[in-house]
Amino acid sequence: MTVRPGRYRHFKGGEYEVLAVATHSETHEPLVVYRPLYNDTGWWVRPLGMFLETVVHEGREVRRFERVE
Repeated sequence: MTVRPGRYRHFKGGEYEVLAVATHSETHEPLVVYRPLYNDTGWWVRPLGMFLETVVHEGREVRRFERVE
């Protein structure tokens, strides 16, 4: 599974823009490049597997990031 550029909501409520999926130069691990839409703290990267994983939040299993259409 992959991630398309666009708007995503974190399970804690913040909204982010995914800019691209990059590749780590040494390990070739896919990394999601994204930025928060609620402040100007720059670009962030997170391993694709972690971006797509589910987490337990308030007793429920939810996606860490959910695409906002």
